[in-house]
Amino acid sequence: MTATADLYDEHGEALASLSVQLRDFGGVRAFSGPVRTVRCYEDNGLVKAVTRTPGEGAVLVVDGGGSLRSALMGDLIAAAAVENGWAGAIIHGAVRDSVALGGLRLGVKALGTNPRKSSKTGAGVLDEAVEIGGVVFRPGATVYADEDGVLVER
Repeated sequence: MTATADLYDEHGEALASLSVQLRDFGGVRAFSGPVRTVRCYEDNGLVKAVTRTPGEGAVLVVDGGGSLRSALMGDLIAAAAVENGWAGAIIHGAVRDSVALGGLRLGVKALGTNPRKSSKTGAGVLDEAVEIGGVVFRPGATVYADEDGVLVER
């Protein structure tokens, strides 16, 4: 994958740059793919369900409202994502099992960690545009992520 800095130099304002500072947790640091989205708040039931479906190289963008009170992804959900062909996850919220996540062939970016489990009612919305830090992630748009940050097609 071309570095995000080089992609931005080449495409400029055709790409939106996420200014929210995310940390890398997955075993893959540079990843890209078509966007799939989940909007949820302190409930990862929908995240769990969608990662059990064929990912076909997609990146799951999870708008967790920026909450760090509970984790939206852990090692079991991430392992399901790997098994089902997801390229990565970008989570505006927390993850858990960070050491195990680092051993998986999956890109994972999130705000931080919390060992606390989230609710699992499945509350949330799937595959609708989500806005994180003023950047809109539309299902089907290509997202690029690496150690320098996240870019998405406008």
